[in-house]
Amino acid sequence: MRDGLGPARLRLRGGNVHDELQSRFGIGAKVLAGEVVLPNGAVVDATTSLPAGAHVFFYRDLPEEVEVPFELPILHRDSDIVVVDKPHFLATMPRGAHVVQTALVRLRRELDLDELAPAHRLDRLTAGVLLFTARREVRGAYQTMFSRGAVDKTYLAVAQGEPSVTLPAVIRNRIVKRRGQLQAVVEPGEPNAETFIEAVGADTYRLTPRTGRTHQLRVHMASIGAPIAGDPLYPQVEEVAPEDFSTPLRLVAQALEFEDPITGRPRRFVSARTP
Repeated sequence: MRDGLGPARLRLRGGNVHDELQSRFGIGAKVLAGEVVLPNGAVVDATTSLPAGAHVFFYRDLPEEVEVPFELPILHRDSDIVVVDKPHFLATMPRGAHVVQTALVRLRRELDLDELAPAHRLDRLTAGVLLFTARREVRGAYQTMFSRGAVDKTYLAVAQGEPSVTLPAVIRNRIVKRRGQLQAVVEPGEPNAETFIEAVGADTYRLTPRTGRTHQLRVHMASIGAPIAGDPLYPQVEEVAPEDFSTPLRLVAQALEFEDPITGRPRRFVSARTP
């Protein structure tokens, strides 16, 4: 780990490492600078050849990023977990153009916890309760808890338009998010996404997801004619400049509730944010 970021791991096709890294990624200079290493820590040089399937490690050059100018309050911290109240516009973990400006890297640096890892994810545009594991030994227990649906999640949203269904209602359908496409889409087939939606105000809704598909809540609200306010993707894609933080998505992960897989105690964490 270096300043909150781990190295990139690359599987090779075989042959001279410098030539392969240069031809595939244009980073042969990292080999010449002694910045590429083997799993045992040995430095790769211009003459190093490795078989197909071998791995090397190196630190990527970081992209230019627009700073997300919002605080990341800590709701709870103990030896096993760190729970934060994530702001809008901050990604959960590094992906694509968002690397340093992510909750994971910020917290690793702030708390000096190299083994910190997210137990689940929130969309970059969604704010609210986000849980991280603090130690490698407990990571699997908490991540499995989320993957098997053993966590009760509650969201609040402010939406536009009049719902086309009578609320409260359960929305069930099949959502597919394809690589390279900004929007997830509803397709015919076996349902894989379910959300309980209830109105709690004139334009405010409580959303209880029973599954965790990408963009599920945003797709389901748009599908009933009440897209979430501030959504640049649903029902239609709108261009937003990277430095424009003026219109947040009006969606907040309000609460997480579960039985702790390590201690067995009931846990409940609530966001201080409003949608």
